[in-house]
Amino acid sequence: MMSMASQKLEGKRILSESRRNPVKSIKSPDGDIIDCIHIAHQPAFDHLLLKNHTIQMAPNYHPEILLDKSKMSNFELQRKHHTRPIAQLWQLNGKCPKGTIPIRRTKKGDFLRARSILRLPTGRLPRFRFPWRPRTAPVKNSATYEYAYAFVQSKEYLGTKATINLWQPQIDDEDQGGSSLSGVGVVGGPSTRELNSIEAGWIVNPERFGDNRTRLYTCWTSDGYRSTGCYNLFCSGFVQTSNEIALGASLSPTSVYNGSQYNISIFIWKDPNQTLWWLQYQNKTIGYWPTSLFKYLVHNASAIIWGGVVSNGKGDGLNSTTQMGSGHFPEEGYQRASYFRNLQILNGSNTLVTPDDMITTVANQPNCYGILLGNNTDWGDYFYYGGPGKNPKCP
Repeated sequence: MMSMASQKLEGKRILSESRRNPVKSIKSPDGDIIDCIHIAHQPAFDHLLLKNHTIQMAPNYHPEILLDKSKMSNFELQRKHHTRPIAQLWQLNGKCPKGTIPIRRTKKGDFLRARSILRLPTGRLPRFRFPWRPRTAPVKNSATYEYAYAFVQSKEYLGTKATINLWQPQIDDEDQGGSSLSGVGVVGGPSTRELNSIEAGWIVNPERFGDNRTRLYTCWTSDGYRSTGCYNLFCSGFVQTSNEIALGASLSPTSVYNGSQYNISIFIWKDPNQTLWWLQYQNKTIGYWPTSLFKYLVHNASAIIWGGVVSNGKGDGLNSTTQMGSGHFPEEGYQRASYFRNLQILNGSNTLVTPDDMITTVANQPNCYGILLGNNTDWGDYFYYGGPGKNPKCP
């Protein structure tokens, strides 16, 4: 454990590094400050493995998409041309110049709230858990995790793409460490301790961000979250190339129960001509993770995962009212339950295909948070998931 003096020094370093001589700063309507930092001065290059890294501004290769207009359903054609825009609120007040990247400024309040940030680079990072890989090390904080997700693991994978329903789940007011996320992940490694993982999606985390807004997130690890990796750009590793999208910034609007529905698209893939894993959000390339960060994600992933995770800082997850997804059970269906749809995997031929019957679903507390798999012409492979947490049937 760090001494109090070491914690203070580390805190000052983190806060100062979040203000790296911005070219421009933008005040977001939600209270965030977005600093436009020169692309060469971003946190990624503090990593020892990236000291002499040359920035790759765009993929050399973009995977072939299986669908073409002749094969798309009328629903998909309408969706393609009438997609409801999902904005990041800071964009309403300006944009970052070319040659810079937007970084959400870490405030002193953020640092004080996220007390666990100095115990591990990940802090209390909700992470996807693998039932076929039992935990081999004790949890280093009191947080518990509940999850409902789908996965495939029978082949070698080069990426995944999915459409994720966007909601603003409520976090238990009495749980200072509570959070709820929904995302996709590419993973590799023979054990939990050696797990390599790259994830992206949306998250609500009051401890980290100081509010209940739904925000874009990424995270990664090369050792099962024990000592490597973090959210967004909070530590070195992820190389951002986009000057339009800010990791950790809030997303708007979110879906309404029995009302309008909003989605985001996440695509993670490995460029076969580069040693990079690229991240695409809403058809915009954000940046990449160099494979030098990993041991088991150098050539491909061994599993793909999609779903939701809630964390409870009190260590008593089954007594938490933190919601997953919309906060409603999957059986309620469209406009009520949250969903993932158009699940696709990138195969060894660099083609996006549907997983079909390879998908397995897992919910460790189905009476609290459930998952229901389906397939149809319009949505392809999909699932509804989520729940309210504590309820009469939840043990």
